[in-house]
Amino acid sequence: MTKMKWKLMLAGVFVACAFGAMALRVAWATPPEGVTTIAIAGPVTFGDIHAMTLDSDYTALVKTRGQSDGYVRYLKIAPGGDTGWHSHPGLVFALVQSGTLTLYHDDFVAEVYAAGTGFVEQPGDGAHIAVNEGDTTLELAVFFLVPKGAAPRIDEPAPVP
Repeated sequence: MTKMKWKLMLAGVFVACAFGAMALRVAWATPPEGVTTIAIAGPVTFGDIHAMTLDSDYTALVKTRGQSDGYVRYLKIAPGGDTGWHSHPGLVFALVQSGTLTLYHDDFVAEVYAAGTGFVEQPGDGAHIAVNEGDTTLELAVFFLVPKGAAPRIDEPAPVP
């Protein structure tokens, strides 16, 4: 074989492997089960954000560089349902309205959030799954702040214990 044919064949193998890896990632993704999602708003574009409040007992800071998209979703998760394993490319503010949410990260340690509580997720938190282990419908409002053009959710394969 000529040198050019070897290079073309090698390039073809590389492209095939890349597409195969993407297909496997999609195939291993875990879809949500028993989840109803209501889109309230978004994407809504934000410019740079420099917001801060400072009090003697409370401080909050949100700062972005570059454009962001904001989304608001209302989720209902049936008893026994889950969000599927996923991650986020930006910040997520979750507010549990009713029921109890059990959050598992890839270390399989449970974090439990009752109605009236909330939590924040960050991109570095990795893959996680929210599960309704209770016997009533879990409802939560979620605000996503992600880089412009990014989807608010990234499907992930289930981690191996």
